Amino acid sequence: MQAILEDFDQYLALERGRSEHTRRAYLGDLRSLFDFVAQRGSDTGPGGLSLPLLRSWLASQAGAGAARSTLARRTSAVKTFTAWALRRGLMAEDPASRLQVPKARRTLPAVLRQDQAIDAMDAAKSGAQQGDPLALRDRLVVEMLYATGIRVSELCGLDVDDIDTSRRLLRVLGKGNKQRTVPYGEPAKAALSVWLSRGRPELATAASGAALLLGARGGRLDPRQARTVVHQTMTAVTGAPDIGPHGLRHSAATHLLEGGADLRVVQELLGHSSLATTQLYTHVSVARLRAVHDQAHPRA
Repeated sequence: MQAILEDFDQYLALERGRSEHTRRAYLGDLRSLFDFVAQRGSDTGPGGLSLPLLRSWLASQAGAGAARSTLARRTSAVKTFTAWALRRGLMAEDPASRLQVPKARRTLPAVLRQDQAIDAMDAAKSGAQQGDPLALRDRLVVEMLYATGIRVSELCGLDVDDIDTSRRLLRVLGKGNKQRTVPYGEPAKAALSVWLSRGRPELATAASGAALLLGARGGRLDPRQARTVVHQTMTAVTGAPDIGPHGLRHSAATHLLEGGADLRVVQELLGHSSLATTQLYTHVSVARLRAVHDQAHPRA
């Protein structure tokens, strides 16, 4: 099975263009499935899978408290694997073809108010005033995430030559290896300029390569470190929700729409393949309008 999973991993990477994060999640889901199959005493190869067995596995996951979004991903992992295994001749039929993917409940994301976002940017800037290179980097992390709405993995994956400083543009490699161009504003430009001139040179080593953002030892910044940076910044903002990088992405999208940006433009900036995903942010704006109405209107 290990050899089969390695072949499947290569398929996901080379033919489907799946990210390392997605591939790791899919392989973890499949190992969980085959552990479940082994515990049931069934054939542990792909040929031992059946529709009832797959349903039993998902039911056990649900019983253990797995979220609907997790169940949806695990179902997608299995369906992708069995379809691939059938084409490879590892299975006589595809037992997951009739497996239904659970629909994830669409919940409104936590977002910052515009004044809270400004306070967060000011907090990050204040921490960088002493010129410490890590503080300069942290300011850029927070500023650029909010300025562009890009994913934290996309930010950490940026190289220095992915930035057009004269036109204030980023060349971002998103999901499915799709490239897009995203603009950023003057405050992010200022944070970037200070980082490149005073911060990055202090941390760069021979192993840094072209990575834009660096860790304390000079390697490319890990997304987990960037998440910690954002959470720590939010503790300095009174009344702000405890959000991470994805919360800044949500906030950027919501504030763009509230400022009158076209939904299609926001879709392009965020790198969403479906407009339905971007439309979630219109629900956030409507929720805010209703909250203000309920609070302010005498006949609410």
